[in-house]
Amino acid sequence: MKRFIAKLAGVAVAIGLTAAGEAQAGKIDEIRDRGTVRIGVSLGGEPIGFRDAQNNPVGYDVDVATLLAEKLGVPVEFVDVSGDARISMLMSGQIDIAVANTSATLERAKSVDFSIPYNRAGLRIIVQKDAGISKIEDLAGKKIVVGRGSTGETFMQKAVPGAELVYTDNFSPEGVLLLQQKRVDAAIEDSSLLDYLATKNDNLVTLPGLYSNDPIGIAVAKGDDGFARWIDMFVSEYIQSGAYEANYKKWWGEKANPPALTPLW
Repeated sequence: MKRFIAKLAGVAVAIGLTAAGEAQAGKIDEIRDRGTVRIGVSLGGEPIGFRDAQNNPVGYDVDVATLLAEKLGVPVEFVDVSGDARISMLMSGQIDIAVANTSATLERAKSVDFSIPYNRAGLRIIVQKDAGISKIEDLAGKKIVVGRGSTGETFMQKAVPGAELVYTDNFSPEGVLLLQQKRVDAAIEDSSLLDYLATKNDNLVTLPGLYSNDPIGIAVAKGDDGFARWIDMFVSEYIQSGAYEANYKKWWGEKANPPALTPLW
């Protein structure tokens, strides 16, 4: 009987060690064994993420993702993700990480894990300068570009139910083109995108004020707390090292004031 119990104990220890080894392997080891990290970036709007003249991914998020891959020690494979696909592609394992201008909301956090903010933005509205729109109430009955599955869409549905929403999967070039061709009256997007767009187009003007103050987080699939913790540490180093301020001013100009961020570590 004692011998039988001893055998059972040995089996239990072996199972425990195997489970511990699997847990230790985790996402970081999976990425390193594969030799590349698949990072979802949204290439739908300057300066967050877009393609240059040679069709290469560039922008603020692309620089963050490139630095993250360097810290992991593997090359990066960029995957262009639309607004409503970011979360589902993480959950299905099609991408390892999303650095895709994703607002960290309580609802989204039910499905994926978010890092501490690596950027902040708020919803802003941009309008045709000659459209006679000076406040949000003036948008009733107007055509408004919104990102499909975005926080901007949710906000407009509640704030101005009488507006006609025109959906886009990529704000740039689709939404920008609609604005430039005056096929829509306005758009709602992250202030980081619209502030930049307004400086590039004399026919467009942003309405004063923000309609949210959103933390922008790096998202990963649930199930690996160690990996999520490592991402938090990466963002903390990104902020404290000065890389955050340098990257922000690279894309929004030397006179820009980067939103205040708080490192965790």
